[in-house]
Amino acid sequence: MIQKVVEEQSLDRPLSAVKTGGKARVVRVDAGRGLNNRLASMGFVPDVEISVVSNGHPGPFVVVIKDVKMALGRGVAHKILVKSA
Repeated sequence: MIQKVVEEQSLDRPLSAVKTGGKARVVRVDAGRGLNNRLASMGFVPDVEISVVSNGHPGPFVVVIKDVKMALGRGVAHKILVKSA
């Protein structure tokens, strides 16, 4: 049981690690209450699918969530943990 939990957690990765054109599902947001609430109001809730439009360095981190395109800072994208879609 413990090994299964560890394996599931090891599959989680930050949204900032997803390449351009990739898709992922939100697992959780590792941030404070304020950022968690703001991201939830933007649609970043568990099990929602995200498409990465642009993950260029340097440049904005652009995603599409629920047919809405938005740009995130890299620090914010790093706090959103996802799994493969």
